[in-house]
Amino acid sequence: MIQKLTTKNFLITILCLFALGSCVNPVLQENSLTIATSSGVSQGTLNNNVITWEDIPYAIPPEGDLRWRAPRPLVSPESNISSQEGNGCLQEASIYAGIQGEGIVGQEDCLYLDIKAPVNNLNRRLPVMFWIHGGGNTSGVKDYYDFSELIREHQVLVVTINYRLGPMGWFTHPAIQGLQNGIDKTSNFGTLDIMEALKWVQANIQNFGGDPDNITIFGESAGGNNVLSLLASPMGNGLFHKAISQSGYTTSFTTEEAIGVNQKGIVVNRLGSDPVLSSYDLSGYGSIKNLFNKDPKRYGEEYQRYLRSIDGKALFKIYEKLSKDTYDRLPLLTRDGIVTHINGVSAGLASSKEKNNIPVIAGSNKDELSLWLGSNRYFVNASYPLTKLVPIPKIEFKKEGLYKLWVKTRSQGWKLRGVDEPLMELEKAGYDSLYAYRFDWDDQASSYFADFPNLIGAAHGFEISFITGDFKFGPIGRYVYPRGELRNQMKETMMHAWASFAKTGIPNTGKDQQWKKFSSKDRFFMKLDSDEHLSLDKEMLSLEFILGNVRLSPVGTLLEKCLLVEETFYNIGDRLDEAFDEWNQGVCKQFNMDIERKKIETDLIKEYGSATVY
Repeated sequence: MIQKLTTKNFLITILCLFALGSCVNPVLQENSLTIATSSGVSQGTLNNNVITWEDIPYAIPPEGDLRWRAPRPLVSPESNISSQEGNGCLQEASIYAGIQGEGIVGQEDCLYLDIKAPVNNLNRRLPVMFWIHGGGNTSGVKDYYDFSELIREHQVLVVTINYRLGPMGWFTHPAIQGLQNGIDKTSNFGTLDIMEALKWVQANIQNFGGDPDNITIFGESAGGNNVLSLLASPMGNGLFHKAISQSGYTTSFTTEEAIGVNQKGIVVNRLGSDPVLSSYDLSGYGSIKNLFNKDPKRYGEEYQRYLRSIDGKALFKIYEKLSKDTYDRLPLLTRDGIVTHINGVSAGLASSKEKNNIPVIAGSNKDELSLWLGSNRYFVNASYPLTKLVPIPKIEFKKEGLYKLWVKTRSQGWKLRGVDEPLMELEKAGYDSLYAYRFDWDDQASSYFADFPNLIGAAHGFEISFITGDFKFGPIGRYVYPRGELRNQMKETMMHAWASFAKTGIPNTGKDQQWKKFSSKDRFFMKLDSDEHLSLDKEMLSLEFILGNVRLSPVGTLLEKCLLVEETFYNIGDRLDEAFDEWNQGVCKQFNMDIERKKIETDLIKEYGSATVY
């Protein structure tokens, strides 16, 4: 509920709102929880010395005619901004993404942000940390992680945002981009949402005690990909001052891949917009598509109206159905030459001189793939000995040697293509305040159900909880993040490093170990671990070295090695088809990889009812 305003405060608010945020500090001084912004008046809540302002709109809802257009800034501020439930963007419900329900949930009216600040924030210029959530750019919500402890202990301000996901955030079709003008011709609407939120923060964050001249963007997985995309985009210039990519990647798609058909109308990617739409409603789509193809000028507006009339949840259901086990092939970030460099993210990073040489951290985790591979029945066995009491599977290795080879290879490939290569591209552009890390903490507790240190270890996303202090991981959380000194050491190290970087541009761990800069000559990286194992290291990784170890490994059949090599060449960065075809003198050409992969999945489902243990 919004607290009743005094007459004086009401007048201050109105004056500031009419000026759309032009007041130097439009804060209602009698109540430091009530802040006037260009979006309206937001009432904060106080909990344990942290103030939270929720569900602040930063753009006009991208609905109706604004679907698949650049976000529009708000022009009519609300008198009072009210908190609301269920304003996540359209996506498939998932407890791991922080959004509850069944099937496709969320809404198109979802461009909101939250702000958290320590008490006594007024009249201060706190470092601003701008969080971009992960989830493959197909899932996730702004408030899944709680950064309160970081905020309270290190006196920073944190902004978290929603942005359009999946086919609402990244969509390419001739009837959209072919008929729109200016920035609306982009395919990367989700990326533009993030930029619009940053513009809003720059214009309003001083009102909350934040420094608009000291904004650090940080994100994990797809959030890390978005961080790198913003660094690579000429449109990101001046919107932020430091950047942290946690397990990010540089994968992008051509316009042809995103549309899904070639010039002759032949399907080249079943997850492109055109085949997806055909799966939605072949008759209606086919009819209007044919009219458009014959006379785009005459039927263009009608075609656009048709596309924007499709129920958003129905469209998501088709993507969800078609994308099973091809998650990494969704046509998301597109090389449109507007928001993203026409030759991809890596090329954009190498030509991003206009970013004024801002400090950047990029890192990955030692066991990036363990969460996925550790639940795959190809590698592990699962039983439910205590089903009636505890619905948790007991997991044991079936192919431990092969599992470790896959985890190590894919994780090394992630570090090379998601950390080393992006930083070296930035170095080409003149950046010299570059830092790298590898998250190594794997001090989990074993249990009756699993050997967690060997099964999971330093898995994808596990570093986030040490930055937030919010240790949540479902029913096995007490094993994954066991309480004790080792957990506390890691939390202190990471919080201190991230906060110091936001304040100074230098990641100081608060321990004796100095974090040296990364360069192509000396690829220093910090091994983030408990105090005993915290150390600086360097390694000169290359795909030739990583995949040479696969070739020489005594573990795995030729097919298993080919599947591993293909994924290493295709994931994290742009596809390297020629390199895969040439690997090990072309021995993998004898296999149809898609068929072989599908056969393995089918056999697992036939034997166990599911390819995974969950």
